[in-house]
Amino acid sequence: MSGRRSVPNGLAARPARGRWLRPYRAAFVSRFLQMLQYRTAAFAGFATQCWWGGIKVMVLAAFYAAGAAPMPLAQAVTYTWLAQGLLALLPWAGDPEVAQAVHTGAVAYDRLRPVDAYWLWFVRSAGWIAARVLPRLALMAAFAALLLPLAGWGDWSWRPPASLAAGVAFGVSMLLALLLSAALVMLLNVAAVAALDARGINMLALPVVILLSGNLVPLALLPDGWQRWLLLQPLAGLLDIPARIYFGQWTGADAVGGLLLQVFWIATLAAAGRWALLAAFARLEVQGG
Repeated sequence: MSGRRSVPNGLAARPARGRWLRPYRAAFVSRFLQMLQYRTAAFAGFATQCWWGGIKVMVLAAFYAAGAAPMPLAQAVTYTWLAQGLLALLPWAGDPEVAQAVHTGAVAYDRLRPVDAYWLWFVRSAGWIAARVLPRLALMAAFAALLLPLAGWGDWSWRPPASLAAGVAFGVSMLLALLLSAALVMLLNVAAVAALDARGINMLALPVVILLSGNLVPLALLPDGWQRWLLLQPLAGLLDIPARIYFGQWTGADAVGGLLLQVFWIATLAAAGRWALLAAFARLEVQGG
């Protein structure tokens, strides 16, 4: 008798189906865990964001005292703390590992790996962003949602979502915001490869991202004539669309529409970024030895 045992075809094929995902999953996890080691940077960033968040809340309070506004002050204050907690989510700079690889010429190694270079950089960037934003968001929620009310400053605190459904939809929207941010970071990475320097594009991206994401002020407070365009542009999906879902301003079909708009921009920017990276690699020359 033979000692061999037959394995059903479905069980044998199961590992093969997920094999192509392994390097991307490993790249995401390793980058995420690497960035979690920088606890001092997370606490320093949290302290700075608390300071600026307090200043922005006071400015909003003065603004609201002068007259009516498109959204209640409580929502504007919560929006401010949410924006401060999600500051590291914003794609105002490319991945520093990619910039370093371009500077040293190590980008050639990623070009030769037996995986898709775009998606490898994408998951690395997503892990980098997630590891930076999650600790700061948790600290900001503890400070603004728990500590401020206990200190008697409930009017200036982070309020809970409008409902359980709004909270769940907000969680989905934030996951899409992470992917959207990674897609935008990849465009900056591609620009760094094409220009062989990341500093110029990063300086140009910073003010645009801060304003059009809603981080500087909620997009609802900008002129009425701009609102349709502001909501359709991709940067709104990083903060403003998730915030509208969180507050219950968008429910049902409106909330689904906001989520689909985020998905649309993720797919569009990822497709454009991958095409641009392939074009940049086709012209890339690495010297040295």
